[in-house]
Amino acid sequence: MTIKIILVLIGGILSGFFIVPESMYNSTGLLLDIGLCCLLFFVGIDIGNNKDTFKNLKSVGLKALIVPVAAILGSLFGGIICSFIFDMNIFGSLAIASGLSWYTLAPIIITPHSAEYGAIAFLTNIFREVMAFILIPFIAKHIGYLETIAVGGAISMDTGLPIITRNTNQEVVIISFISGVIMSLMVPVLVTLFIGFY
Repeated sequence: MTIKIILVLIGGILSGFFIVPESMYNSTGLLLDIGLCCLLFFVGIDIGNNKDTFKNLKSVGLKALIVPVAAILGSLFGGIICSFIFDMNIFGSLAIASGLSWYTLAPIIITPHSAEYGAIAFLTNIFREVMAFILIPFIAKHIGYLETIAVGGAISMDTGLPIITRNTNQEVVIISFISGVIMSLMVPVLVTLFIGFY
């Protein structure tokens, strides 16, 4: 999937340079909005399709809420630190950090405000997902099971779930899915909020 996304991005860059006329650039905002609405609609279908998740919420208790809140706060803290290290606008940096590894959504929201920050958001969230795939087995073995959820962010409900399942236990898998749902729901809210102050 990551290779497909990178190839599509490269195709878009080449199209922008060589194929698409400048007159079409006025319509890109509308096309991004349509694409974003479709993406959120299908994510909603995916969440609604997993009815057992909400039934299992009582069995895991507060952990299902503490883990995603801690992961979100940790990501935002990292965004603040990066804004100082790389001399970035703090709200732009927080918007990028709020992507929580959802590399297809965060850049779409950010790009109309800043193409540069949109590109950084894409790469940052791609790198976070790839790093999660590499680090989850190590973290599960040497640090702890719940920490495997935080490292991946929003992918803990989808692409990261099989790796978490292989390296942890059933309770963590339930917490992982619920945490991923919560983080996925927070991405459009937080990214939109922070980039609005950019």
